[in-house]
Amino acid sequence: MLTLDKLNEGERCRVVGVHGQGGIHQRLLEMGIVDDAEIELVRFAPLGDPMEVIVCGYHLLLRRSEAALVSVEKQNGAVAAVRSA
Repeated sequence: MLTLDKLNEGERCRVVGVHGQGGIHQRLLEMGIVDDAEIELVRFAPLGDPMEVIVCGYHLLLRRSEAALVSVEKQNGAVAAVRSA
């Protein structure tokens, strides 16, 4: 299955599962990365880690190792989120 860390900049997806043990799993859920949440990958840092995503209308930075715990399904179109100018 595809994971969040494998997406390219500008792609959007829908969360189909959050994996991991203990604290990291709970932390991802608390940040809004839950089943059926829409996420858009905005960009990667210059060295590739961390990555910036939009989830639940806000920008979030995740390490690639954290993003690898999120199973996703690609979607087409723009994310319905408010972007700052």
